[in-house]
Amino acid sequence: MSDPKDSTDELAGSEQPFVQHLMELRDRLLYGIIGLAICMALLAVWPGPSGLIDLIAVPIRAHMPPDAKLIAVGVFSPFFVPIKVLAMAALLLSLPWWMYQVWAFVAPGLYSHEKRFAVPLIVLGSFLAYIGIAFVQFFVLDKMFGFIQKFTPASVAATPDIASYVEAILSLYLAFGLAFQVPIVVVLLVKMNMVTVQKLKEFRGYFIVVAFVIAAVVTPPDVISQLALAVPMCLLYELGIWGAQWFIKASAKTDEEAKEEEKPAA
Repeated sequence: MSDPKDSTDELAGSEQPFVQHLMELRDRLLYGIIGLAICMALLAVWPGPSGLIDLIAVPIRAHMPPDAKLIAVGVFSPFFVPIKVLAMAALLLSLPWWMYQVWAFVAPGLYSHEKRFAVPLIVLGSFLAYIGIAFVQFFVLDKMFGFIQKFTPASVAATPDIASYVEAILSLYLAFGLAFQVPIVVVLLVKMNMVTVQKLKEFRGYFIVVAFVIAAVVTPPDVISQLALAVPMCLLYELGIWGAQWFIKASAKTDEEAKEEEKPAA
């Protein structure tokens, strides 16, 4: 990859005082909070906190008796739990907006060739996070609760507390949302010359062990959820290796085009 300093530095003279950076950071945080508040207001109107609770409760309700309901043990749980779910749903809905604010803050300090690759990575990162959360909601929770309910004695009525249930599934959302960022991390490691594609291939066997260890730590103690996290992580690792190879080829092509543009006209 060619060094941008070999030619005229396109960022020369664009340095800003530290205070101005802080002001820009403040503005971006403010814009992000405003976007979050708008999403909370929209979700409060429809489907509403109760509708969101009903949605996330579908996986466990499917394995409970028809007339059974989740219970609220805490005095303030009927109020605070729906608000917590509303805030988390609004944060997920506003994730692209937050990613844009991060991009707008760091973009002035990036070269043009870095910007071309940063935008796809940001978009892909948001998309993978949504895929991970949807995977939890529509597959992992159903299989996990179905597995757990098989071990519930007939003399025991399984009536989970809504607060503990929400805390458990939010931790799974976070775990899978972060785990599905494996391809982004792999590509960035290659981009920053911290590792080569060949080293990534050689590390494949070790990563499988790491994936299963992480899955055992961050998921509930059942085989279904652990496999549901570890297996996609291994597949996403392979996707990251493929993406890193594509990145190297694209970078080489970009460098060749840049050199052609720098050649003086005959």
